[in-house]
Amino acid sequence: MGKLSTHVLDTSIGKPGQGIFIQLFNVSGAKYELLASRHTNADGRCDEPLLEGEQLKVGEYQLEFDIGAYFAKSNPNLPKPAFLNTVVLRFQVANALENYHVPLVVTPWSYSTYRGS
Repeated sequence: MGKLSTHVLDTSIGKPGQGIFIQLFNVSGAKYELLASRHTNADGRCDEPLLEGEQLKVGEYQLEFDIGAYFAKSNPNLPKPAFLNTVVLRFQVANALENYHVPLVVTPWSYSTYRGS
């Protein structure tokens, strides 16, 4: 059975993004259903998968990372308002039996992601 996980890497300091609030939504047309809310731990990961086993289904999902609050706390010298506030990653699961690891690599001015396992 598959699972969905994430983690955050702050490449501006070369460390995991700790304490970042993350929300996961199922997306169906214009309807958003909140499935999970977590904070990242000291390793920039969630303590448990966002979805696992039968919870993970084929479909469209959206991860939202509260990056603005993280950078305001970790680097208070940044200009205000922050350039990035909420980073939104929308992706699709094609096979619910596979693992989907969706990390966020972020700085105060940029971000990227990829599908890991």
